[in-house]
Amino acid sequence: MRTWEECRAFFSQFREQYHTTGSILPSSRALARALTRPLRASKPPRRILEVGPGTGAVTREIVRCLRPGDQLDIVEINPKFAAIVEQRFAHEKDFHAKRGLVRIICAPIQQLPGAAWYDFMISGIPLNNFSLELVDSIFQSYQRLLQPEGVLSYFEYLAIRQMKMAFADAEERRRLQALSDYLGRKIRRYQFAADVVLLNIPPAVARHFCFAPSGVNPDERSR
Repeated sequence: MRTWEECRAFFSQFREQYHTTGSILPSSRALARALTRPLRASKPPRRILEVGPGTGAVTREIVRCLRPGDQLDIVEINPKFAAIVEQRFAHEKDFHAKRGLVRIICAPIQQLPGAAWYDFMISGIPLNNFSLELVDSIFQSYQRLLQPEGVLSYFEYLAIRQMKMAFADAEERRRLQALSDYLGRKIRRYQFAADVVLLNIPPAVARHFCFAPSGVNPDERSR
């Protein structure tokens, strides 16, 4: 998929599905590498879940990391995005070479069965678009599906909630403030590393979480 085609497909879904598409452009290579940093530092076999791949910009970087024995599950709620990713695995050389290690599922993450299954989780879900109740249910799914010492990597755009608050009405400001408080608590409790990525539109921060009990060094999990 050429860059302009990927951007056009992403922008089309942004217009049609704003609430589940958080940007007008796909993630940059720099952001994809920041999100996959813990994965690149680990050794196979690994069970990996990508949530919300969009057109596959971050998927491309995950695929580069895949080795024999790995398993990658890709979960996308938007059927058009899921079809685009499926086509990339069918027709693009680098994707197709790893197709046997990959499963693509068109569903919300909350519908995935099981518990403590994945070693790594990389999420592109636009949390800032959602209600606090929905974000909480997504985080519950993260924690349910990830192994206790597994690593969750997700991103958000720098200062996005503060910028939105400046132009929001009272009800939207209350939603954004409640979301900021909720995510702030998660960050203080579970984040062990963060990468600021300026080479992205807009600039972003990749956050790396470990839900392990106190006393476990999360950095050891990604080696």
